[in-house]
Amino acid sequence: MSKEIQIILIGNYSADKLESMDRFAHMLLTEFKRAGIKTEFWQPKVFFGVYAKSTISGFGKWLGYIDKWIINPFILHRYVHKKISRSDNVYFHVCDHSNSPYLKYLPPNQSGVTCHDVIAIRGALGYADACNPASIFGKILQKWIRYYLTRAKFVASVSVFTLNQLKALKIKETNNGYFHWKVIHNSFNADFKPMTKEEVEILLTKTRKKFNKPFLLHVGSRLMRKNRKLLLDMIALLGFRWDGNICYAGEPIDEGLSNYARSLGLEERIISIEKPDHLTLVALYNAATVFIFPSFSEGFGWPVIEAQACGTPVIASNIESLMEVSDGTALHADPSKPEQFAEAFLSLKNDVLKLELIENGFKNTLRFRPERMVNAYLDLYGVSKKYKSQEYAS
Repeated sequence: MSKEIQIILIGNYSADKLESMDRFAHMLLTEFKRAGIKTEFWQPKVFFGVYAKSTISGFGKWLGYIDKWIINPFILHRYVHKKISRSDNVYFHVCDHSNSPYLKYLPPNQSGVTCHDVIAIRGALGYADACNPASIFGKILQKWIRYYLTRAKFVASVSVFTLNQLKALKIKETNNGYFHWKVIHNSFNADFKPMTKEEVEILLTKTRKKFNKPFLLHVGSRLMRKNRKLLLDMIALLGFRWDGNICYAGEPIDEGLSNYARSLGLEERIISIEKPDHLTLVALYNAATVFIFPSFSEGFGWPVIEAQACGTPVIASNIESLMEVSDGTALHADPSKPEQFAEAFLSLKNDVLKLELIENGFKNTLRFRPERMVNAYLDLYGVSKKYKSQEYAS
């Protein structure tokens, strides 16, 4: 049997198009390989899902379930058997906790999972602060995910906040307790950096949107917990003190938000950039006056450090995970109080404070370098001393 360590990453079902989780998995794959570790990527195969417009909702969701939870477990079982028959030094890592049921088919002492958040699980259990209610079947699915996630021997949690919430949901203590449950902050899953004004202008011109005024930026989905509405309330409160726009980047604006903007007389001050490509997203971060992230709940909060890496000041919710990620380098406010966000925004008229936030933001992003994350994952499985290369030395 081979003694060379090998890591098998278990990715997401591609038809679900979970972009952030796909980027995370491929980022792990790239960085493990850079560290000189033999790494492979296993991804659930798409069979019935090819007949669906979407596997996230409607009938297509059930086709996706057949692929993910009925067909692919058999494929994974055979794949794992083949791998462990060739080497006793192979480790399996499930990149997204929503796939924790696959742990059933993996050797428990050589397998782990990354827990990005427990928002959906807590929402299914009825926790109102999760802002993520579930359907009847959703509750069953989340119970299943919770069952395997809380029994995993090796768990990488993306924040202290998420780890504490996960521990609170643990169904039954194992012999090992939480010894192999560790906080491993995410690193960047793409390149975010300052751009020249010329680069920004070229990219934003391609969007065919009018960026003729300063704007606040929000990046994310239209889920209730993302609290998009707060930005409208915020600039309504600012009134004549600021006449800039709001740019929502990510999912398109829903009818409810559009109607609310109209009721406030702000419909002409909204810019919507649907699913921007990476360079356009970086340009938006660079061009924004401030990045606003008023979520009610987050497991980590990538956009905070993405904005900071582009040299943009951040105002985020004062929830635990975002305060942990910013480490005091952003302004924080109560996500239920738009007046606090408005006050924080006005405080940035102080150029000294603004420059301090930008400089400290750049310093904060150094905590999320890929090499630190790689070392932490190797540490999780107890193989870091042997396989840390000089390039990845702390």
